[in-house]
Amino acid sequence: MKYSKSTMLKLVNEERELHDELKRIKSEMGLEKNLALKALYHSAVSDGGRFQVRYQELDR
Repeated sequence: MKYSKSTMLKLVNEERELHDELKRIKSEMGLEKNLALKALYHSAVSDGGRFQVRYQELDR
């Protein structure tokens, strides 16, 4: 599975939990949005993460 910024943005917009987590990562770690999105992808989507199936559905 490959990271896609547009797919990740769709997923974040649809899943409130991910939206809140993105905001937390940005504020706590001081990351810009693009880097925070990648961090969120690796923690919640890739390698069997909780949102992997939903991400794959959006990526089709």
